[in-house]
This record gives sequence, structure tokens and C-alpha cells, in this order.
Amino acid sequence: MVEPAHATRTLSLDVAGRRVPTPCDVVGHGPEALLLPALSSISARSEMRALAKDLGHDYRCLVPDWPGFGDQPRARLPLNPGTLHAFLDALLAAAPGPYALGIAAGHAAGYLVVAARKEPRRFSRLVLIAPTWRGPLPTMMGPERRGLFRALRRTIESPFLGDVLYRINISPPVIGRMMRAHVYADPAHVTPGVIADKHAITRQPGGRFGTAAFVTGGLDPVETREDFLDLFTGALPPIRVLRPERAPRRSGAEMDALVATGRVARATIPGALSPHEEYAGEVAAAIRAAA
Repeated sequence: MVEPAHATRTLSLDVAGRRVPTPCDVVGHGPEALLLPALSSISARSEMRALAKDLGHDYRCLVPDWPGFGDQPRARLPLNPGTLHAFLDALLAAAPGPYALGIAAGHAAGYLVVAARKEPRRFSRLVLIAPTWRGPLPTMMGPERRGLFRALRRTIESPFLGDVLYRINISPPVIGRMMRAHVYADPAHVTPGVIADKHAITRQPGGRFGTAAFVTGGLDPVETREDFLDLFTGALPPIRVLRPERAPRRSGAEMDALVATGRVARATIPGALSPHEEYAGEVAAAIRAAA
């Protein structure tokens, strides 16, 4: 099968009082689809590329990088939920759709749902892939240690010491262990080439700021499970959650709590926290099955 057309465009968006160059992949042809990559230390729009190529036979997919993330030097912005909401508002003003499909992975889920609440008719339907709302440290250690998380974030953001700590914690061996532990379901898929690509993402200038914000919970769109579930009330397009079979226990429990509300539909897919990258074909099939 012939691969769909693939181009790159750069949108210049006004976010937090700054002009933010935002590279976007444009893949395929047909009704518009917006694909939002996850937020993580190794996040970039390239993680959506295989999924966009598959869906590109049916949709024209727009895949942006989030500010503070991606495989290019990072604009220095105040990285907080307000900035990311403002970014998505600016992106949708520049590329308004309407979208037949909105897809968000991981932490992008809450931001996409908030955008859809503002203008429910902009999206015909939403698909949330392994949706999360709580960063790694709050998930592992509990929210009562927010003071410690803030101090850690300030340390990683500081000159000299912060860069040293960041380099240690995003070395190739650490990235490999992290990916095998909860990002990919099959350790055999965590190849040296995959690790090298992810390490290159982390080494982009300014990379430590996005990592510090995400890991410590500074980009969590809400503070509690109840707040997260409340996002799914009111006027929204139909929503389907793609729940990976091997999601980590705590993250999987949050996905199950969302499904249990009855406000979203569920489909089970292979994978852990990055099934859209590890099992792009199966994820695309699950998206098509719900059309």
C-alpha cells in the first residue's frame, strides 16, 4: 500500500506572551484529525508518526509538538497547565478544523477534553489512548509530598547542578530501564535504536525544563481523580478510551475509574503507556472500529 503524503509545517503561535514556533506533521488526506502526543521526558510528535501514517489513508492528520517538548530546541516558557491550555487554544485558532477525530495520548487527554468542552462541535469524536492525569512522582509517592516535588523541580531547573542531575537521569541505560518498566509492554521492542532516538529527544536544548515539570506533577491538568472525572460531564462529543492491557497498576486504575463512570466507551488494546507507538496498527484498527 502506498504511504500517505507527509509534510511538515511550522505554526507561529502566541502563547504566554511569546511567539512559539510549533512544528507539525501533516499526514494523509481526508477529513481532519488532530493527534496530540503524550507528555513525558521522551515525548515528541514522532511518537505519533506510525499511527498517523496508518490513519492517513482515511484522515488528514495534524500532529504538533507540545511547547517544552519535541525533537527540537525548546522555547523557554512557564510550563504549567495554564500555558498548555493556552497553547492548545492558540493551535486550534490557527488550525480550527472542524475535526472528524481528536486523539490524545497519556497526559494530553485532559487538555484535549477541556478544549472540546469549550467548543463541542469542533470534534466529531475523541479517542484517548492510555489517558493519564497525574505525573510519575505524585503517582508513585502520593500528593502529600507536593513540597518535595516543587523543590526537586527547582533543583532540576537550576543552572549547573540541575543540568548534571538531568543528564544522569536521562542517560541511555536509564531510558532503557524506564521504557521496559512501563512505557513499552514487550521489552524486546526497546531496541538500541529506539533508546538512541529517545535519548536524542531528551538532549534537545532546554529539555530538562519540560521533564522537571512533567515528572513532578507540574503539568497535571487536575489535582484529584474527582476533578479528572468531572472533565467528562456536560456537552462533549462521543469519547472512547483505549485501555492498554499492560498499563501500570496505578495508571490502569485511573483509566478503569474513568470507564466505570459510563461517560466514555472502552476498547482494550495491547501495550503499556505508549501503545500508539509500540502497537500503532492495533491502535489504528481500534480507532477505525469505533467510527
